[in-house]
Amino acid sequence: MRKTALATAVACSWIAGLTSYAAVGQDAQSSAAAAGGQPTTAQNQADVQELVRQLQMLKVNYAQEVRRLRVLDAEVQALQSRLAGKGISTTLPAEAGTPPEATAANTPNNASVENTQAASTTQSAQASSSTQSRSVQDVLQQETNAYFSRKFTLEDDLTYNHYDRAELTLNGFLALNSIFLGNIAIDRVTSDSLTNDLIGRYAVTPRLSFNLDVPFVGRSTDYQQGGAGGSAATLDEASSTGKGLGDVNLSVNYKILTESGYRPDTVLTFGITAPTGRAPYGIKWVNVASSQYEQFAVPERQPTGNGVWQATLGTSFVKTMDPAIVFGNVGYVHSFTRSFSDIDTDPDVTTPGSVKLSDIYYFGAGIAFAFNDRASLSLSFSDRINGKDSLRSTGGPWTKIIGSQANAATLNMGFTYALSQHTTIVTILGMGMTPDAPDFTLTFKIPYMF
Repeated sequence: MRKTALATAVACSWIAGLTSYAAVGQDAQSSAAAAGGQPTTAQNQADVQELVRQLQMLKVNYAQEVRRLRVLDAEVQALQSRLAGKGISTTLPAEAGTPPEATAANTPNNASVENTQAASTTQSAQASSSTQSRSVQDVLQQETNAYFSRKFTLEDDLTYNHYDRAELTLNGFLALNSIFLGNIAIDRVTSDSLTNDLIGRYAVTPRLSFNLDVPFVGRSTDYQQGGAGGSAATLDEASSTGKGLGDVNLSVNYKILTESGYRPDTVLTFGITAPTGRAPYGIKWVNVASSQYEQFAVPERQPTGNGVWQATLGTSFVKTMDPAIVFGNVGYVHSFTRSFSDIDTDPDVTTPGSVKLSDIYYFGAGIAFAFNDRASLSLSFSDRINGKDSLRSTGGPWTKIIGSQANAATLNMGFTYALSQHTTIVTILGMGMTPDAPDFTLTFKIPYMF
């Protein structure tokens, strides 16, 4: 009994000791965890803050690099557009992959990010404004007749002119200051001409270019005269034609000023025209009247050139005022005196002599509107003024040619459309505003740019 009680007491004491030891161990572990937990949490918070700071710096750097890429892309496209003749009409869109956080101002470097963004925006605007749409470039090239942005351009022009003139001719005298005694005739001249110009334009530098114009001319003129057989109601009619090479022109264009601010693009042009066409002097006029008692003479053929050397000095101005383009030109043409073996129109007479054409002054101005990247519409006025021409037989004095002075004013309306990156079609309708100008002129131009 005692042994049992003693065993029971020893077992109880062992159990109590083990329980106390376990409790003490747990308390020690809890105390150790509590003592060591404080430095572990502080270290984690420091690591998180460092990672957040690095992430924010990476976001700022990423935003700056994206903006630089956009500006560089805009500049590259602007350069390619100037070289290829195709401009950018709108600014580049933002990249879809740019995160909103990249443009947010929630970092300590907020001021530098805003400054970088403002500078990038300014550069993008400058790059965009430096480019020009294709329609604007076509207008500039057509009005200055110079293609500086393309190395070589081959242009095919087709121009149709129509003239219609009617005059009342009185051959007689007035009796008692009220009765006309004599013949009354009505003279009418109708002329149609078709000119095909093959033009090559070569740009040596962005400021200097050469133009060579080789025209082929076809002309038909119809003459009518009333009063045949003494009757004003009867008409005599005859016609004459002429075709062949016209006067070849070689010109040099130099851009002396480039458009900036209020200053327009200014191009200076100097040209020489060679008398390669058939001259109008020495062409014989033959009598084709139906009655031997009348005179109705017409030329045997029509000329295709002026017959003299000419030098041209002119300048053109172009200023873009979005969406309008304002342009103008002014120039001077000097004709050199030239001698011919025959300047007489009588079939039975040969008279050698010289010809001196009057100098020509021309000017014009207009405005164009670019509808979109391909199409534009222009409206302009042009005028050419010259004095009387002179003839002189060999050894004789100069004689002014009556009725040779002219003032040819024309109102022009043109439409330009870019068919492709290399080809443009230009249509121009000219309406004569003075008797010396054609009744109307219709021109089609197709420049092919290499």
